[in-house]
Amino acid sequence: MNANLRNLTDVDRLIHEPARLLIATILSGVVSADFVFLQRETGLTKGNLSAHLSKLEEAGYVKIEKTFKGKLPLTVCKLTAIGQKALAKYRQQLQDFMNKTS
Repeated sequence: MNANLRNLTDVDRLIHEPARLLIATILSGVVSADFVFLQRETGLTKGNLSAHLSKLEEAGYVKIEKTFKGKLPLTVCKLTAIGQKALAKYRQQLQDFMNKTS
């Protein structure tokens, strides 16, 4: 296997998964986002979005706060500093890979 291709296997698998990459990318562009906004923007089902957010939270990439807006539950998500670094590293690895293969 070409060494340039092997470099691609070193990417963060947690971020690399398309739905989680989409979530992290959306969160990187905002201070925070509520669950309904993320669901609308990603097109994921509630269960699927919840599962992906849980994995990102377990890794320390996303902070999730559950509160109330009036009497309605409100889940707010924010990309952590660790998550921002992981996403930046992932983007750099892909850019480096693309530059080496072109």
